[in-house]
Amino acid sequence: MSLHELAHRVGIHDDYFDVAGRRYFTSDDTRRAILHALKIDASTDEAAHQSLERMREEERAELIAPVRVLEVGQSPRLEVRTPDDRDTAGPWRVEVETENGERYVAEGPWRGGGALELPLPADLPLGYHRVDLSLGAGSQEWRGEQTLIVVPPRCVTPAELLDDTPAFGVIANLYTMRSRSNWGIGDFSDLASLASWTATVGGDFVGTNPLHALVNRGGDISPYSPVSRLFRNIAYIDPAHVPELADAPDVRARLSAPELLAELDSLRESPSVRYEQVMAVKGMALDALHRVFLERVHNTGGERAREYERYVAEHEPGLTRFATWMAIAEHERKWDWRAWRPELHEPDSAAVAELAFACAHRVEFHRWAQFEADRQLANASVGARSSGMRIGLYQDLAIGSAPGGADAWSFNDLLVSGVSAGAPPDPYSATGQNWGLPPLNPLALRRRRYRFFIDLIRSGFRHAGALRIDHVMGLFRLFWIPDGMVGSQGAYVSYPAHDLLGILALESVRHHALVVGEDLGTVPEYVRPALAKWGILSSKVLYFEREWDGGFRSADQYPPLSLATANTHDMPTLSGFWAARDVALRREVGQLSDDDEARALDERDRDRGRLLRLLEAERILPQGSVPQSSAELRAAVHGFLWSTPAQLVGLSLDDLAGEVEPVNIPGVGPDRFASWTRKMRADLETITTSEDVHIAVPRRRTGNVTGR
Repeated sequence: MSLHELAHRVGIHDDYFDVAGRRYFTSDDTRRAILHALKIDASTDEAAHQSLERMREEERAELIAPVRVLEVGQSPRLEVRTPDDRDTAGPWRVEVETENGERYVAEGPWRGGGALELPLPADLPLGYHRVDLSLGAGSQEWRGEQTLIVVPPRCVTPAELLDDTPAFGVIANLYTMRSRSNWGIGDFSDLASLASWTATVGGDFVGTNPLHALVNRGGDISPYSPVSRLFRNIAYIDPAHVPELADAPDVRARLSAPELLAELDSLRESPSVRYEQVMAVKGMALDALHRVFLERVHNTGGERAREYERYVAEHEPGLTRFATWMAIAEHERKWDWRAWRPELHEPDSAAVAELAFACAHRVEFHRWAQFEADRQLANASVGARSSGMRIGLYQDLAIGSAPGGADAWSFNDLLVSGVSAGAPPDPYSATGQNWGLPPLNPLALRRRRYRFFIDLIRSGFRHAGALRIDHVMGLFRLFWIPDGMVGSQGAYVSYPAHDLLGILALESVRHHALVVGEDLGTVPEYVRPALAKWGILSSKVLYFEREWDGGFRSADQYPPLSLATANTHDMPTLSGFWAARDVALRREVGQLSDDDEARALDERDRDRGRLLRLLEAERILPQGSVPQSSAELRAAVHGFLWSTPAQLVGLSLDDLAGEVEPVNIPGVGPDRFASWTRKMRADLETITTSEDVHIAVPRRRTGNVTGR
């Protein structure tokens, strides 16, 4: 059947198993909907047949693949599809230009009628190289171009980076952090302070929530649904550390006005992040400082002006396109490009160019703001490393970006509309999870030679010693849910895992940074061996590491190539788990009935007993003892994590500080729970001097972790 063959060719799976092992078959309606989203007509059997024939013709016409990822050491040969006519013959010529500008040329004869393999230089270095092919036959000539990406066999591993000794660090939600100097939201100065303190207690990294760009208003505040994954959230800029402030006494005077100081005090004291109010005040200050930059810095030829020009050159054309989206959104007062006037829907349209010209000051502001955010993040990273950390900052790459955001507008041929990424049915949702994020088009990724993915990974590694890949299974396959269908009616779509993992390894080696894959939930059996092969750490979460009977796994069952944590941003804190606060909250928001709550509380009581038995068996707690305080419990759990063979251990700052409330309840709207807004109860200055916090920090381990 043409429909099914067409679906197979684009990577749509025939079936899937949910987390409980139930099998679901992909319906033809789902196949047609996904193909339609990919702009492939399969509305009827005849249309599917015609689309299939066009795809076959395109494949036959493809002289060489547009991109190839080759592991170093593999035979570097160029696979060519010659014209079908066996009587066609002539000379071939291959020219390879390496990333560093070296050139190699080879020539020879060819004859049509099948595949042809041509030699390439055997010693190509790691990197992104260009291959140009020409075939001649009489007056005819065929040309092809390929990006040849030579990659290492694996990412940087902890054994290489840490010299076979384990490391722990603190993982924080930056926006939740209080300090006595921030403007009502944690900022890059707070991040630098946390890194400095973490180094003093023996930590080697500080992890953060995704720092991707947000509009910081209304419901657009989730760090896992950003408007762009390529750029940063300027809410994290600390205006007090913008260099232009030193040359602007008038701005300093405005920032010291009693009215503004009172407003900042109110924003700092608020129990939740008031995003719009924070950005109203911070935006005013940043706009004033940008004007100072334009008037006194930009055209001076000084070092800061040169740094700005270097940053802009390195990030174009994406930077201006992102800044244009931000400026248009402000002008239209609509933060979803799909609600803009139709003539603004295409980034390259004349209407967009005209409006961007009219809003040139705001376009320039957003370019400068990204530059300053990058500079402050870089300073935090340099400070972390200079304080003795072996890893430094550990950043988080979200699985997708918002459908109405800058990425979806800028790369509308890459991000697929009409479907959303999600997950099959699981204990959190009987009908599956719909994340509302447009997936990347694997066919377009290949056509575009993985350029967007390369930029994405580079952005994640920038100023980082480690990178977490959210939902790493998405590099292998991603669950697509057509609009108008429930989650269980979705289907998996395959991605070029070998190529994507190879690029990830190349950028890991170039940035000398570790990679952690978030491999929780429904994980195909082939994923974890592949992650291990590529040197990617697995995520091991205490709450999920269970035996068949529900008991917690012993320390020796944690693999060395892993990051061990107690929980994640989607789970209760340790104190909240122990007090069953998460169960009460799920009842309050309508996720549990009275009977469900009673069963959940009974199960939590059993889990408390299981956890105590684990801590006793591992000799973390004396036999028969019960923690007398939340601080003792947190210290015991962290001691257990630190006793495992895991090469990295992540301690949540929320857990260190004894937070009870979660930052997020998955699947619950802001009308029922205000996810991503809760601040920590204590400020950073108090946390870093707290005796309870110091008790919960483990002592540094030494020795070869793989031998324990």
